[in-house]
Amino acid sequence: MSLVKKNVIANLVGSGWVALISIAFIPLYIHFMGAEAYGLIGFYLTLLSLFSVLDMGLTATVSRELARLSALENKAREMRNLVRTLEIIYWMIAILIIFVVTLIAPWLATTWLNASEISPETITNAIIIMSFVIAMRMPYGFYGGGILGLQRHVLLNSVKIGIETLKSGGAVLVLWVVSPTIITFFLWQAAMGVFGTCVIAIALWHCLPGNTTNHPSFQSSLFRQLWGFAAGMSAISVLSVILVQMDKVILSKMLSLESFAYYSLASTVSIGLYVIIGPVVSTMYPRFTELVTNKDEVILKDIYHKSCQLMAVLVMPIAILISFFSHDILYMWTRNEIISQNTAPILSLLVIGTAFNGMMNLPYALQIAHGWTKLAIGMNVIAILVLVPSLLLTVSLYESLGAAAIWIALNAGYILFGLGFMHRRVLKDELSYWYTSDFGAPSFVALVVVTCFWFLMPSGLGEVSRIGWILLAGLFSTGAAAFSAPALRKYMLVILRKRCSPVVIGQ
Repeated sequence: MSLVKKNVIANLVGSGWVALISIAFIPLYIHFMGAEAYGLIGFYLTLLSLFSVLDMGLTATVSRELARLSALENKAREMRNLVRTLEIIYWMIAILIIFVVTLIAPWLATTWLNASEISPETITNAIIIMSFVIAMRMPYGFYGGGILGLQRHVLLNSVKIGIETLKSGGAVLVLWVVSPTIITFFLWQAAMGVFGTCVIAIALWHCLPGNTTNHPSFQSSLFRQLWGFAAGMSAISVLSVILVQMDKVILSKMLSLESFAYYSLASTVSIGLYVIIGPVVSTMYPRFTELVTNKDEVILKDIYHKSCQLMAVLVMPIAILISFFSHDILYMWTRNEIISQNTAPILSLLVIGTAFNGMMNLPYALQIAHGWTKLAIGMNVIAILVLVPSLLLTVSLYESLGAAAIWIALNAGYILFGLGFMHRRVLKDELSYWYTSDFGAPSFVALVVVTCFWFLMPSGLGEVSRIGWILLAGLFSTGAAAFSAPALRKYMLVILRKRCSPVVIGQ
């Protein structure tokens, strides 16, 4: 099995398991702590994303540089010095996060959040504990990015599965056995954050080549060399966080904490698509970087189109399926009709916007592999200028549904305009093929199949039959989408011919 296929499978299994246990336990979190407390968890996720701007592009930088240096000879010492240099900077950022969040915690609890059941004192304490959780999640992502750059995806996912299982499963256990409070929840998250970061840091240093007795050192010259790329990545990160999190920031202020919880729940489910998106991008980005470094554009073009078609086949049918059957899926998961009714319309919109966003991840990875950050920065600046007033208007008129509709429009704009600008410079003359074969055909076929299943679903189906019908719709739509994608269709036909060809024994 090739390294790329092995890494894709490892990432799909790892991300799939992590997302499964994370999403599966949400109804239990709500059961033990209540909807308002889950709204506070949603606010923590928003803060986590907001403070990710302090990453300053260091995670993407370490991933790209380790991938690039690993393709060259005699770079072991430089790789170890690189990690040590960026590592020290990253831990300084983590300390800064604890200080800032602790400082603003009372203001957030009393002025920003609109709680009716949880006291301001409890919210303040929860936010202070959040600061430690966020501070630990940042270096956790940095060390993981380094392991991805070394293309040790199997190891990384093995570590992530163990840590995330303890984090999610242990949270339910302590809520059940110790105390069903939001403080208990975040204390457990903080403890697991420290443990997980230590484990993944040891894993990265173990994977780095070179003599472990020769201690790495902080090299300011390395940081100065990488500053241009890191600054570009930092700008993209800041703008991306604003784009992705602005709806949640506005909603957390304008809605009650309970209503915000419904939006957060829909957002969590829709982001579950990154179980698929993330592994494909994590696998292909180092490969893109390697091919760009070696200036092998023929293979790069072939792999780019194949990976984009794979992304469309894996993501679009599932997104369309969730959008059409959102209420059924939510009710079978949460067993709560009120939660399902309030969340389903939001989820139907958010999941399509997230799917569009996912389709742009591989083109974006190709840009970054070329060290080209200006396009993403320019597109994001324009998007923000349009996004903020649009959100304020639509949220005031339509609340959560308005924000979800803006999310679709934002990502559709990236596909319609951003991709065209990219292919004027990178892999020229490949735009029309992307629209028709990489994205258009699989998406359209999946939409037709899911629409037919939605209209033809018999009324009065029992729960088991309804689950079977939805699974059948997902199976048929994914299969049809795969057959409509040229690269995957060719692959399937080759496999079919091999299986159907007669076996000749003797002469």
